Amino acid sequence: MANARNAAAASPPPPPPPSSSSSYSSSASDGEILRSLHRLARDLAAAEAPAPFLETVFAAVSRRAKLLAAVFDDLLRCGRLPRSASLCLREVLLVLQRFKAVVADCSARSRMRLLLQADEVAARVRELQHDLATLLDLLPVPELGLADDVVDLLALASRQCRRSSPSADAAEHELKTGVLALIQEVEREIVPERERLEGILEEVGINDPACCSDEIETLEREIGDRVAERWTSAMIALVGLLRYAKCVLFTAATPRPMDTKVDVDDDDDDDDAEPPSPPPDFRCPISLDLMRDPVVSASGQTYDRESITRWFGSGKSTCPKTGQVLANLELVPNKALKNLISRWCRENGVAMESSEPSKPEPAPVVTANKAALEAARMTASFLVKKLSVSFSPAAANRVVHEIRQLARSGNDTRAFIGEAGAVPLLVPLLHSDDTATQLNAVTALLNLSILDANKKRIMHAEGAVEAICHAMGSGATWRAKENAAATVLSLASVHSYRRRLGRNPRVVERVVHLVRTGPSSTKKDALAALLCLSGERENVGKLVEAGAAEAALSAISEEETAVAVLASLAKRGGAEAIVNIDGAVVRLVAELRRGTEWSRECAAAALVLLCRRVGAAVVAQVMSVSGVEWAIWELMATGTERARRKAASLGRACRRWAAAEQTAEYPATSDVTTTAITAS
Repeated sequence: MANARNAAAASPPPPPPPSSSSSYSSSASDGEILRSLHRLARDLAAAEAPAPFLETVFAAVSRRAKLLAAVFDDLLRCGRLPRSASLCLREVLLVLQRFKAVVADCSARSRMRLLLQADEVAARVRELQHDLATLLDLLPVPELGLADDVVDLLALASRQCRRSSPSADAAEHELKTGVLALIQEVEREIVPERERLEGILEEVGINDPACCSDEIETLEREIGDRVAERWTSAMIALVGLLRYAKCVLFTAATPRPMDTKVDVDDDDDDDDAEPPSPPPDFRCPISLDLMRDPVVSASGQTYDRESITRWFGSGKSTCPKTGQVLANLELVPNKALKNLISRWCRENGVAMESSEPSKPEPAPVVTANKAALEAARMTASFLVKKLSVSFSPAAANRVVHEIRQLARSGNDTRAFIGEAGAVPLLVPLLHSDDTATQLNAVTALLNLSILDANKKRIMHAEGAVEAICHAMGSGATWRAKENAAATVLSLASVHSYRRRLGRNPRVVERVVHLVRTGPSSTKKDALAALLCLSGERENVGKLVEAGAAEAALSAISEEETAVAVLASLAKRGGAEAIVNIDGAVVRLVAELRRGTEWSRECAAAALVLLCRRVGAAVVAQVMSVSGVEWAIWELMATGTERARRKAASLGRACRRWAAAEQTAEYPATSDVTTTAITAS
């Protein structure tokens, strides 16, 4: 995995087909050309059709390639080639390279897209075979001294290349027509027959849940990349149809290990283990977190889009890693690295989506069409009905896993799942003794909660809040606890629910406990939930009583959100409690000097609030820290706009306090300082 980021960033898009001016073909020796021809011919002869309906086309290419491999094998024993033969074979090499490019391109495409574009693939192969036949006819065979049987093979290869086949056969056209007809039926809300659906997928080559999942992922990537504008609408519909087919045909199968992998082993104390740490090349140099949307800056360095955008938004125009001034602030998606990160996430059971439910996965580039929406509705209805009659834990886990995956695919699908009645069925599963079932259930609720209508369904479901508290406190894995905390954060984004959750002592206690004891990813979500809950003034008293200020202070050096929590508590009545914590002011000043950009901003805001709410005693503590004046001046010069304002207010308070001390007129109470700070 070493240097994966640089390799991925440096990898250009697929090159165009090589031309006759190729530097390799013009400079390589005859021996190198013949060896390349022989290798390419063998590769093409061994190439397998990427889908059953293309077997006729690929079998034809394989037969021609086998004939040519025998010819090139004989030519390798010849001495120096005549100039005319050398030039001709160099052109043959370019044609075979184009053949290999077509094979590679077909292998990388989704099967459904291949079916839709099968005519184009066949036409491209026919064109290349015609070019190859022309070059073989121009080859000066008498000058090569080939054996008679080799000459016959060469003539046979030329004749076969000139035939009108391969072309799309009747069965292929019938399959394509059947798929398009199925899409139209789904648009009219006609539920596909199981046998018909199974037959079509078998003909396409999708025979198991893993293959179906891969096909969905590939189709979604192709839609996002807009690789086939003409067929985009059909491809979107097929994604929905494949999701439905996966549930109807394959839900009896056990989910893939990568989908159900949890962050614990069999050891008793492994429940305290953190999720797998991502490779260094997958971490953003700014945030040091796993990159969700890697982009390349003008300096060639790769960053997570959110982090580098925040960097630029603060007024900087330099590369954070190299320090060089950037020629422009344009960001180019690093798709190669993103694919590597996605694969690592799947293999290690790490969620690729943002850990904040308020920031769902990017919406599809193209809006879902009628067929896709109806297919999603059918899928949601099917899964919820199946969950309602699933009596065994294994069967329930398989269905909940599919609901969890489906709930990631967009707000329309989340609405369909909620309307079908999934929430009341998922809530009891948060108490499940089965590790995978509990994780799938809590994650499904998290994904569903992104939609406001589902927030209401969850908050009004009997026992839902208690079940989420149970998952936070007694979850079988840290990931289950983490996702339960993230669900609290999602629900608390609604004002009335924030109050209700904040009044529940179990919710507050569980979230604070996760901040104190959880690993970094769990701590991050729990702090985000605390920050949201503290946005309501009437919640602050209960948060302070539960030890939220102490918990946030203990995490101040690990998570920047902890400083924001302290600032929020100080703003809404928790200032006294923070000041009474031993070393709180000193640690906030330390964060002002050494924290991240956002944490320095929040530290300045917290210190200003503490000075205003508590008074001179806090200013004295601030001034007692060595180097605080330099930290304030540096933040005024380099911080964000808000950070500069807060630093200026803090600086004025410190100067007035110092002046009062020098003139021995500083009052015994804090009224004068408090008034001066408030006025600033």
